[in-house]
Amino acid sequence: MNQTLLESLRKITEEESAILRGNSNVQKELYTSKKEFVIDNAKLLEKGRLIEIRPHTRFIHFPRHRHNYVEMVYMCSGTTTHLINDTDRIVLNPGDLLFLNQTASHEIFPAGEADIAVNFIILPEFFDRALTMIERDNVLRSFLISTLSEDTSQISCLHFATKDILPIQNLIENMLWTLIDKKPNTNTINQITMGLVFMNLSVFAESIIQKYPDSYEQDMIFRILKYIETHYKSGTLADISAMIRLPDYQVSRILKKYTGHSFKELLQQQRLQQSVYLLTQTNLTIDAIISTVGYHNSSFFYRIFREKYDCSPAEYRGLS
Repeated sequence: MNQTLLESLRKITEEESAILRGNSNVQKELYTSKKEFVIDNAKLLEKGRLIEIRPHTRFIHFPRHRHNYVEMVYMCSGTTTHLINDTDRIVLNPGDLLFLNQTASHEIFPAGEADIAVNFIILPEFFDRALTMIERDNVLRSFLISTLSEDTSQISCLHFATKDILPIQNLIENMLWTLIDKKPNTNTINQITMGLVFMNLSVFAESIIQKYPDSYEQDMIFRILKYIETHYKSGTLADISAMIRLPDYQVSRILKKYTGHSFKELLQQQRLQQSVYLLTQTNLTIDAIISTVGYHNSSFFYRIFREKYDCSPAEYRGLS
């Protein structure tokens, strides 16, 4: 990480100074006005802003709490230890990203002076632009964003080791600079940057998803969605089941649980998304596109395309 940026984040805050002087409890009034410890975005976000940053409070045990926003924790240096939903113990190392949606309970063990973590406070609507950036409405990127922006998600946290993924490191540092400078009208810049972060996470998901207790199904859903993304033309439930060594029925159960869709539905969704991309970005004929995305029955393709987009492929191309 850039040393100037790190030194800015390393500064002792007023809250931390009080802790070092002997204050043994987190000042909850800084975070919420309610009895239950739910950190309130209104306490941390200026009116009109969709995203803000706050260095993690060191030198003290941060008790169990929830957030009424999406939190992204980025580990700049050192380590921090987190307890999620009272069961999942996660140690963040430099370069790690931890996303928490609004359903997650969160507890953090004391951090030392050199343990620098930054909390991104993000309103769910911040992700709206990131959704529009998904060129082909990619199933994996859609899943990443919906996991965070919907409070009904089965997965309450996502942990990625991105230390060796230079594009993601650069994008996070760009956001940090923008948010520290507090220049006006930067919401759009940061939304686009976050969209790029999600694009990169989807590309590298299999290699950077972190394993921790009870994360087995989370690991599996990423592998299955990645398979659908890359094998949409000829992929089968039998093939992915053999690849990840799970029976068909268990793959189907995991997909239904975390996405609400069957393997066949997600495969069809990815094929249609790819067809839209080819319609708008290439000069391929519609018959060639139908074959390219894996369909052999053009009548069936035309029917399901119209059901989804309320127009024919030719009309869709003309509107783009």
